[in-house]
Amino acid sequence: MLEPALLPTPLVDCTDGVFARAGVELRLKRDDLLHPGVPGNKWRKLAPNLAAAVEQGHTRLLTFGGAYSTHLRAVAAAAAALGLESVGLVRGDELAERPRNWSLRAAERSGMRLEFLTRTAYREAVGRAGAEGGTTGGTTGGAQDDTEAGTELQRRWGRCLVLPEGGSNALAAIGAAAIPAELPDLDGRDVVCCPVGTGGTLAGIAAGLPTGALALGVAVLRGGEGYLEAEVTRLHRAAFGREFDNWRVEHGHHGGGYGKVPAELASFAQEFERRHGIPVELRYVAKLLAALADLAAAGAFLRGTRLTAVVTGLPDPE
Repeated sequence: MLEPALLPTPLVDCTDGVFARAGVELRLKRDDLLHPGVPGNKWRKLAPNLAAAVEQGHTRLLTFGGAYSTHLRAVAAAAAALGLESVGLVRGDELAERPRNWSLRAAERSGMRLEFLTRTAYREAVGRAGAEGGTTGGTTGGAQDDTEAGTELQRRWGRCLVLPEGGSNALAAIGAAAIPAELPDLDGRDVVCCPVGTGGTLAGIAAGLPTGALALGVAVLRGGEGYLEAEVTRLHRAAFGREFDNWRVEHGHHGGGYGKVPAELASFAQEFERRHGIPVELRYVAKLLAALADLAAAGAFLRGTRLTAVVTGLPDPE
């Protein structure tokens, strides 16, 4: 049985010098505390997909991720709690013969079967599965069924619900749209912010905002200009049947690329944690907070703006 989530997650005022000097308020939406096994935005995105899997009678989940993928661990933990099988297709066939890192060990401890693919084969598998995440033997409430992917995956793994890389599909965006509903008194001074890897959380936040409030995403991968915007737009159409113009993606704070944590960023995270007593995850949350600090210092926000940073995950345990 999947443990209940902590909802609504805490909202913490965060008085910090750089924001105060810019006349900007900062508060943190502590989604990192949402669930012990499926933390942060992973729970937001997975919950509606898991409900669809159970409703449709699926017994197996299949998804994709890299060597340190939080998504793989979250799917493995959630599947185990619901009595479902799980399969993770992992980027990098060289990892197969190496000792498992802490992240892959955690996925396997939850019962996930790992299949290691070359980077070329991985890209092809992700592409065939379709960015919406098809299912073999049914659709998932807005997610499209990809016939080619379904046939190939069914041949290898049997009937399964296919979740896209990062978990961002139409149902995931609908799940993330609940975040603004937990924020009181949103109005035209509000900017709700999150890190962006695949676009699902940002898409949901933007869709859930009231008129006048804005959503800001901070890209954590290099070279995502245009691509991430197209993904968010696609998710809006798939999940909500329309486009939104109340959001944008900031691309200048990726720290060198996905998973890259330069020394300056690590130092920023350590100092932020020292000042506020809140652990800062490095690959996503640190980039978000550093971007907001830089933008505030540069005068990018009007005085009186209220920023809400969604803390999407926990620091790595190792």
